[in-house]
Amino acid sequence: MGRYVIRRLLSILVVIAILTFLTFVIYFELPPNNSIYEVFTHGQRTARASALTRQYLGLNLPFPGRYLVYVRHLVLGDRYGWPGFWYSFQTRSALKPIIASRAVVTAQLAIGAAIIWLAVGLPLGIVSALRPRTRADRISMGFAVLGVSTPVFFVGSMLLYVFWFKLGIAGSAGYVPIGQGVDTWISHMILPWITLAIPYAAFYSRMARGSLIESLGEDYIRTARAKGVAESRIVARHALRASLIPLLMMFGMDLGSLFGGAIIVETIFNLPGLGSLAVTSIQHDDLYALADITLVVCVAIAFMNLAVDLVHAAVDPRVRYARMG
Repeated sequence: MGRYVIRRLLSILVVIAILTFLTFVIYFELPPNNSIYEVFTHGQRTARASALTRQYLGLNLPFPGRYLVYVRHLVLGDRYGWPGFWYSFQTRSALKPIIASRAVVTAQLAIGAAIIWLAVGLPLGIVSALRPRTRADRISMGFAVLGVSTPVFFVGSMLLYVFWFKLGIAGSAGYVPIGQGVDTWISHMILPWITLAIPYAAFYSRMARGSLIESLGEDYIRTARAKGVAESRIVARHALRASLIPLLMMFGMDLGSLFGGAIIVETIFNLPGLGSLAVTSIQHDDLYALADITLVVCVAIAFMNLAVDLVHAAVDPRVRYARMG
C-alpha cells in the first residue's frame, strides 16, 4: 500500500507540473491585447504603460525566464507571501487573500451539495433496485429523468422564487459567514446546495439502481442465497458494497466537475466564490486571477481524485495490486 501511495503522489506532482505549464502558456503566452496590461496601470492606456507593466510582472523576459519567474512565485512565494498568487489587475491588491476567501465559499457549496446528492441519490437508487417495476421505482426514475433534464439556472431561480420570495422560509440570495450563526448560514446556503445537488442526485440514483441490480445478479449472490443467507445480509454485506465501488470512483470525478455548476449557482445566488470571481475576472481581463483560479481548481481536483483512489484501493485491494504490477 505504501508503494502505491508514493506512486500516486508522484503522478499527482507530474500532473500539477503539466497543468502549471499549460496555464502559463494559455494565459500569458497566447498574446493578449496590450490593453489588458494597461488596465494594471490605472487607465494609462499607452504603449509605454503596457511595456512598464510587462516589465514589472516579469513578462518582458524570454519564454524560459518568464516561466521560471512564474513557477518561482508559485513555489517560493512572492512579495505577498506563499503561495505566490501575485496581483489582481481588477482590484489592484494581492490575490492570495481573495482566492483564499473565495475558495472557502466554493468549498462550502461543493461539500454541502455533495452531502445532499449522496443522501438523496443513493437511497433512491437502492430502493429502486430492490423494488424494480414498482411505484417506488417509477417515482425514483421519474425524479432521475426530471433532475437530469432540468437546467440548473431554472431550478435555482424557481427555488429562490418559491422558498424565499413567496414562502419566506429560506434565506435570500447572498452569503452569510458561518460565524454569524449556523442557522442563518444554513438558511442562505440550503437553496444553493439543493440547486447544485439535484442533477447529481438524479444521476446517482440511476447509476446506483443499475449497479445494484447488476450486483444482485452475480453468481456469488445466487450462491449465497442457495446457502440460506438472509437477504438483508446479502444486500448489505455483498451486493451493496460491490455496487458502490464504481460510484465511489465517479464521486471523485464529479466533485471536480462541480466547479462548472458552481459558476452558475454562485451567480444566481450572489455567492462570493471562485465561480463568480472567474466571471468578473473574465470581464475585467484579470489574467493573474484567472490563472490562479484555474490552478487552484485543477490542484483541488487532482488531490480529490487522489483521495478517492486511495479509498478505492483500501476498499478493493485488487486495485493497488494491479497498478503496482
